[in-house]
Amino acid sequence: MNSSLTVRFCIMMFLQFFIWGVWYVPMWTFLGTLDVEAGLRGTAYAATGVAAMISPFIVGMIADRFFPTEKVFGFLHLVGGACLLVVGNSQTWDDFYPFLLLHLVCYMPTLALANSICFQNMNDPQKQFPPIRTLGTIGWIASGFIVGSSFFAGEAYQFAWPAFLGGEAPPSEWESIAMTSTPFQIGAFVSIALGLYSFSLPNTPPKLKGKTVSPAEVLGLKALRLMKDPSFAVFIVCSFLVCIPLSFYFQSANGFLKEMGVANSEGVMTLGQVSEIFFLLLVPFFFRKLGVKKMLMVGMFFWVARYVLFAEADAQTHALLFLGVLFHGICYDFFFVTGQLYVDKAAPDDVRSGAQGFIAFVTLGAGMFVGGLLNGWWNARQTTDGVLDWPAVWYFPAIMAAVVLVVFALAFKEPQQEAAA
Repeated sequence: MNSSLTVRFCIMMFLQFFIWGVWYVPMWTFLGTLDVEAGLRGTAYAATGVAAMISPFIVGMIADRFFPTEKVFGFLHLVGGACLLVVGNSQTWDDFYPFLLLHLVCYMPTLALANSICFQNMNDPQKQFPPIRTLGTIGWIASGFIVGSSFFAGEAYQFAWPAFLGGEAPPSEWESIAMTSTPFQIGAFVSIALGLYSFSLPNTPPKLKGKTVSPAEVLGLKALRLMKDPSFAVFIVCSFLVCIPLSFYFQSANGFLKEMGVANSEGVMTLGQVSEIFFLLLVPFFFRKLGVKKMLMVGMFFWVARYVLFAEADAQTHALLFLGVLFHGICYDFFFVTGQLYVDKAAPDDVRSGAQGFIAFVTLGAGMFVGGLLNGWWNARQTTDGVLDWPAVWYFPAIMAAVVLVVFALAFKEPQQEAAA
């Protein structure tokens, strides 16, 4: 693959994750300005899970069979961008939610399509893809800094370094664009730009043209036969359950940091992605040293630790808040990346791709959907006169993650080849 193509794919990945990050983190705050109750805010985040469950049908039944991948990718971003533009102009929940869901139904399939475009045009995907995929994480980080620092807001706004890093708290009249519709509008224009840009990407013919594909194959349900292995079944069930408390972090952390007086909270949360890049480089080393079971347990343990730190933190202990955010790299990489490696080893060749699709459906789809609804319901129960009981909010997912950790530790058996190593 030549350097020109590498640069084009890097731009694609950067924009791909910038679109998601620019509105996803501040959405909870924005919905508060519309006086949307906590339960419905959870429903808004649960829409991501709904779209993730629909996504395989769009990719497997349409994109992989009938049309060039880059054209489907571009069309979805154009339509998704238009929907996000409507979301940004919404004044009520009834106007907001339908178009948010439509945007996500268009957006979620593009995650797989972006990977597919890269894989089919690379000589050595295992070597060439990881650095390019890193640009996606950098795109998410960039979106957080832009929203948090309010570059688009004019003289009334200012860049604010976190007080923990030596900055000063913003004045009371300072308003982040996270409290406005601007992040949605930025995401909409970037989505439309990426949609137009994608038509210049290399021609990528549909992989399954002329072949018959069943819904079961699209969802990876043929991998269900792997559930006969008790340890694999434990892994799948625990993966689903642990994604429920994960939703609490993505949905509530930004609003929590703001209430604790953390300046530029959107930018601060991107430290989790910086941590993710760092620990991703360490996964191969720890995978060899610890094996599958201990790696997964470490990931789950730090989920518990993160929520306990949040529960114990207050406006005077920002160090605990920053540490909790930085734990995101261990939480995500040690569980999800290790889990993908485990599935790759556990699944036979004929269902390996299907097994990866199945675990994505269980976690990003079903798990995040249930987590979004539960987070909204729990936050509503912990709200009195408009004030959230934050320790109660965070101890709840901490306890859930701890229970999953104990069940996993007792029920999961180390694969024989790993134990022997």
